[in-house]
Amino acid sequence: MASDATTSRGADTHTLPLTLLALVAFAGNSLLTRLAFTGTTIDPVSFTSIRLAAGAIVLAVMFHGPGGAHRFGGTWASAAALFVYAAAFSFAYVRLTTGTGALLLFGAVQATMITLGVARGERLSLVQGGGLLLAYGGLVALVRPGLAAPPSGTSRCAESAPPSLPRCS
Repeated sequence: MASDATTSRGADTHTLPLTLLALVAFAGNSLLTRLAFTGTTIDPVSFTSIRLAAGAIVLAVMFHGPGGAHRFGGTWASAAALFVYAAAFSFAYVRLTTGTGALLLFGAVQATMITLGVARGERLSLVQGGGLLLAYGGLVALVRPGLAAPPSGTSRCAESAPPSLPRCS
């Protein structure tokens, strides 16, 4: 018998909206991080500290608000992984373009989740395995040197530009 969350074909009706919400949240995270580093003088350490403290406050309110106290789950290893992710993300965004950062973030999160699933015994179909290899190849290509323009001040376009093109200032 199908539950309220499934259709007659067995597809979970919550998957698409929740997936879209997660993608919007990841994109918003990338945009807000870019705004923080371009519109303010905040450094990656302070930004990471504020992000993690704000997240802890939101979780405390969610779990200890109306409805009573709930047991927190998680491990110190998970907390350490979150810190490493948040710090690496913040330091990377000082130099990465927003689009590159968002693609790396999406890809790294998906690669981590799928790899852990496979390590825990989940089996992928041939199509899923091919898609995973294609995605990993895309991540490798994405982090190749020369993907984005170099930071300003490091380019010597004036000397290398053909005479017919305008010179950089």
